[in-house]
Amino acid sequence: MSDQKIFLTKEGYDEMKKRLNYLKSEARIEIANKIEVARSFGDISENSEYDAAREAEAQLAQEIAQLEENLRNAEIIVEKKLDSSKVSVGSTVTVKDVEDGSEDTYKITGSFEADPFKNFVSNESPIGKALLGSKKGDLVTVQTQAGSYQLQIVSIK
Repeated sequence: MSDQKIFLTKEGYDEMKKRLNYLKSEARIEIANKIEVARSFGDISENSEYDAAREAEAQLAQEIAQLEENLRNAEIIVEKKLDSSKVSVGSTVTVKDVEDGSEDTYKITGSFEADPFKNFVSNESPIGKALLGSKKGDLVTVQTQAGSYQLQIVSIK
């Protein structure tokens, strides 16, 4: 397990904590019940229901451990304290594609809250990496597997 910082908004942190609480309570009870029912079928050496329930229990334990580690390593982004003069995790950035002139607005998040459908991009993504540390008016080059393109930073909030 690593000690890498996990960037989260307060909402993302609370959601992760809520998921952990659910897994530790309700989900554990559900799995225990499945194991109990599967045991009631008799010989567990050839019982596929029992094997499936035990596998689900192992996956649950793994997810709980991962969430606990993420919460331990979480750094909550306080948007009110962000420096709007440069792009950082938590910034909302409007950029203009140098080639076609189109504009997009992205929110830079940690990888756990990234959601391309909402234009939430991870600080570890090609766009996120290119934008971090840049200032209004800067030209940044985004490197992707398909090639590269340039964006100009229009605004930072």
